[in-house]
Amino acid sequence: MASKQTALRAFLIATLAGTVGAGTYGLTADSSGSANPADGSSTSSSVAEAASFTTADAGSCLTWQVAEDGTHTNFEQADCAGEHRFEVAAREDLATYPTSEFGPEAPLPNQTRQAQLREELCGAATLRYLDGKYDPNGRYSIAPILPPADAWQNGDRTMLCGLQETDSNGEPVLTSGRVAEADQARVFEAGECVAIDAANSLSVVPCDKPHQLEITSRVNLAKHFADHTPSVEEQDKYLGDVCTQAAQDYLGSEEALYQIALRPFWTSQTPAAWEGGSRSANCALMFSRPEGQFANLTGSATQGREHLLIDDAPPPARPERRPLRSEQQANQSQAPAPEAPAPAPEAPAPEAPAPAPAAPVQF
Repeated sequence: MASKQTALRAFLIATLAGTVGAGTYGLTADSSGSANPADGSSTSSSVAEAASFTTADAGSCLTWQVAEDGTHTNFEQADCAGEHRFEVAAREDLATYPTSEFGPEAPLPNQTRQAQLREELCGAATLRYLDGKYDPNGRYSIAPILPPADAWQNGDRTMLCGLQETDSNGEPVLTSGRVAEADQARVFEAGECVAIDAANSLSVVPCDKPHQLEITSRVNLAKHFADHTPSVEEQDKYLGDVCTQAAQDYLGSEEALYQIALRPFWTSQTPAAWEGGSRSANCALMFSRPEGQFANLTGSATQGREHLLIDDAPPPARPERRPLRSEQQANQSQAPAPEAPAPAPEAPAPEAPAPAPAAPVQF
């Protein structure tokens, strides 16, 4: 059993590692809205005077509306305490780039070049903005925002570097609060079913669709490890009991957990992720194949064995077992019986890293 769990752990780590650092990039602001347009102008030796499409600077937050066809409108500054889609970490002027690449006649950078600019200009600037407190595998990704096409054509070379949280399609979602004050862990909510797709990204799907994990709870590890950075082993020891109890509570009883044939599972945070601001974990239910991979689940475990499929088959039959000590004690007043020893609980599954960011979105 130990080797099987080790193989499962290695598989999950390898699966999620493929999406680490992917993030998103490539948002070009829409010209139909503005984030408090500047009254002044920016100048450089290579670009004539051009009013910036926004006055947003480090510490500002931005939002916009997304239409059904995916277009972006009403680009504007927003209160960081309220809902927004982007937190600005740095403001860059591409006109000062040490080449003529972004001169007066230059076209907007394509997706590949935007990804390079994110690495060249946004990465280090964003880390400085956060004083180094950033988990690259967490819920926030680093991205640039470029001027709308008409502003770029008129000479605006402003680029905003910042942070955003994206959905499974790579679209920036609404968040509230500043990143430096937030839990950066990428976690899911109890009752959600999570699938690992062909691109090795994690996403919430309807539970009647194939998935690998069913979330039973979200755990704030900071409450238990308030005075130090916990090792993965410390988290395992704590989460083993917490997630087993969460599974029983989620399904209604220990007997329901036994009969459904799924096992408690949990994620954990590496010390580096903890120092980067990720302080939460997920408890979940899963089933492992003999070769040590996640089985596909269809249906919610809360609906019982008759509504759950594991790799398109009913859950394996569970042998009868003697009543639990707690069940005997609860029934003593009605039908006293000799006390039977409680069976040993099933061993919880090993830890897993936090889900990785979605793949890059194309605008």
